[in-house]
Amino acid sequence: MKFEIEKRDKATLARTGIISTDRGKILTPIFMPVGTVGSVKGIHQTELMDDVNAQIILGNTYHLYLRPGMDVLKQAGGLHKFMNWHRPILTDSGGFQVYSLSAQRKLSDKGASFRSHIDGSKHLFSPESVVDIQRTIGSDIMMAFDECTPYPCDYNYADKSLDLTHLWLDRGINHFRNTEDLYGFSQAFFPIVQGSVYKDLRIKSAEIISAYGAEGNAIGGLSVGEPVEDMYAMLEVVNSILPDDKPRYLMGVGTPANILEGIALGVDMFDCVMPTRNGRNGMLFTRNGIINIKNEKWKNDFSPIEENGSSFVDMQYSKAYLRHLVAANERLAAQIASLHNLAFYLWLVGEARNKIEIGEFYSWKQTMVKLLMERL
Repeated sequence: MKFEIEKRDKATLARTGIISTDRGKILTPIFMPVGTVGSVKGIHQTELMDDVNAQIILGNTYHLYLRPGMDVLKQAGGLHKFMNWHRPILTDSGGFQVYSLSAQRKLSDKGASFRSHIDGSKHLFSPESVVDIQRTIGSDIMMAFDECTPYPCDYNYADKSLDLTHLWLDRGINHFRNTEDLYGFSQAFFPIVQGSVYKDLRIKSAEIISAYGAEGNAIGGLSVGEPVEDMYAMLEVVNSILPDDKPRYLMGVGTPANILEGIALGVDMFDCVMPTRNGRNGMLFTRNGIINIKNEKWKNDFSPIEENGSSFVDMQYSKAYLRHLVAANERLAAQIASLHNLAFYLWLVGEARNKIEIGEFYSWKQTMVKLLMERL
């Protein structure tokens, strides 16, 4: 994997770039739709390519490991062939899912032992096994196994957790460097910065991770309940240390406003379930603010979902029609809303890229952040 910076914004740390993988180029800044189990919920792969213009999607190591399982994926020739997706895929390490199973898992130097949320069976994720799983999945970019600290957590817990994450990283990256790709496409490995909201721990983690010289670096453990000001403060600290010539990936973030602020702080890659999850619940993100399509006010509004919208569904369907589908609990409602939101997110990062290139990012961002947070 290679990363080339094209243009820098003069007023912020925002930049545009190109990530080159064996399966194609990714223009940054970029948003990655979340395809947890080999599917972006409610969206066909052709729609992801043609209507959303997704350049890369995310898969989940924990969920794919449990089903369909590694035997199936290996026989299929990897996740790309299995799901008929020919562009890049990034996989997380399963660390966040193990974190969310706090009542069912135990952590040690060896790794994380846990029980499946599906059938209660026992499993162990180690730094090495997580690399092997992602090799089998065939992702173009894989993540190191880490512990995502909860919020709030006290300093001592965060400190011990960080030591464990760094221990796992050392073993994981060594195993990655001593193993081979399975399907003839090269894979990259990203370490993950942790440290909760403690500045000294974030600095320590960013310095240790930078020293490995990995193809890119991720920032985890944010957007887990902390005030947004703390998230931005940690990003500012971490991005002042992480290598400037490598892509920076902020995991699990977030709202459209979060993404624009993250870009301004030097982040290149984002993912979040919010566009599809909120879409299924009737929340639409637009250039002028947030729409709750369930509200009575849209019942007789026959205007497009969004004027000059980001996807074909915006002009095809009216707000009144989408509200009717939601009220009738029709599955098509979730599909239309999810498709709209994903297309909007990809439009947003694409427009940010354009504004950086022409030197208008800062003023545009200031205006857009206010608009994006409005409730319509």
